[in-house]
Amino acid sequence: MSGTTAGGLKAQKTNKERYGEDFYRQIGASGGRKSSGGGFAANPELAKEAGRKGGKASRRVKAKATHVPVEVVTAIEDKANWVDRLIHNLTHRPKRP
Repeated sequence: MSGTTAGGLKAQKTNKERYGEDFYRQIGASGGRKSSGGGFAANPELAKEAGRKGGKASRRVKAKATHVPVEVVTAIEDKANWVDRLIHNLTHRPKRP
């Protein structure tokens, strides 16, 4: 593969010398003919089965439901409100004469 435009043109020239002038046309023409018509779009059951297998094989750990006591939530909210008030007071100080 080429990394630059010049390298790509050189590769194109080499391919045409080796395989004929219609090398790229033949590759493009074979693209649609090689399809076997399979895949998930043609077979939803196959997609469903593949998804089930992938989910089963997943190494991701399931999240555990946690219960946070109301007191903790209230304390966190109070702390957040205190910080907001502090920031407001620090940024809105009256100017000294």
